[in-house]
Amino acid sequence: MKKKNLIVFGTRPEAIKMAPLVKQFENYTDEFETKVCITAQHREMLDQVLSFFEIKPDYDLNLMKPNQNLYGLTADIILNLKEVLEEFEPDYVYVHGDTTTTMATSIAAFYSGSRVCHVEAGLRTFNKKSPFPEEMNRCVTGVVSDIHFAPTETSKENLLKENKPSDSVVVTGNTVIDALKISVAKVSSSTYEDEEINRLSQILNANKKLILVTGHRRENHGEGFLNICEALKEVSQKYSDVQIVYPVHLNPKVQEPVYKILGDLPNIELIAPLSYPSFVWLMNQSYLIITDSGGVQEEAPSLGKPVLVMRDTTERPEAVDAGTVILVGTDKNLIVSKASKLLEDEDAYEKMTKLHNPYGDGKASERIVQFINNHSL
Repeated sequence: MKKKNLIVFGTRPEAIKMAPLVKQFENYTDEFETKVCITAQHREMLDQVLSFFEIKPDYDLNLMKPNQNLYGLTADIILNLKEVLEEFEPDYVYVHGDTTTTMATSIAAFYSGSRVCHVEAGLRTFNKKSPFPEEMNRCVTGVVSDIHFAPTETSKENLLKENKPSDSVVVTGNTVIDALKISVAKVSSSTYEDEEINRLSQILNANKKLILVTGHRRENHGEGFLNICEALKEVSQKYSDVQIVYPVHLNPKVQEPVYKILGDLPNIELIAPLSYPSFVWLMNQSYLIITDSGGVQEEAPSLGKPVLVMRDTTERPEAVDAGTVILVGTDKNLIVSKASKLLEDEDAYEKMTKLHNPYGDGKASERIVQFINNHSL
């Protein structure tokens, strides 16, 4: 009898990290019946990823609404998943990371009696308000999960300290590296055509070092973003041989300071948010990445790209310990000094590009499928 899997996600980052798992399960149709459910906590950005990875959801809850808040979204996910869980009756429900979709789905799956499998389990900052609400989302998910797929040994240790049974915790590496390897191969192919990538290639100056910037996190809104923008302004004015490309998040709290401070600088390109394949392509072209994104902290080292992380805390300490990323927070002087070091000191730059990525080898999805295949119901 086939084991029944339901893979649930709702945002673009989740879709990217769960796509390799969906594709891996497609290789095991004799052993598993696998279905995909999306909440569409994000809509357009999610659809771009589904198209790129050629995934067609079996269930689309389509829950995104204008002015969406955490109260309504959490309630809507739990209530709408009830029908899906009752119809399909999955043995295993897979959730990823730390989104509201993840937390609410884990509770709904727990109510239904399905086994909850948490992919990218065990990340912790030990500060329930940073990042908000992600830290609490992943902690709640961890409480109700039956199987914890930890990306690193550090994540595993966090879970064991929370008294999770040792046989329920499996170190797999991070599925984002699986996704990255698939994606780089695809966008680098001579047969791959993408209008957005073509437009990007026209604005890049081949004679300048490309600094790719992303920033959107709630905790940086306000003074934090002002500091970030002032730092980028100083770097752009200090180095004429640098080109900064910044896909600007649509949130007005991000757009306002970014365009006000950086809008008229000649070597800064402010562009619209990018699709996933375009962003992978741009990461691969970059010299240095400055970001507050969790996923980029994991992806960039596999491409040999140094990363400055604009966060005061990180649930990904392995990258800091390995030296593949540097934590700079929103401290203007620290951002400028660390960027300057990497732009001026070739030895420091080369050393950082050659460090081992602590997040895996691109076989995390394969390990997850093998574990579940051997798991007793």
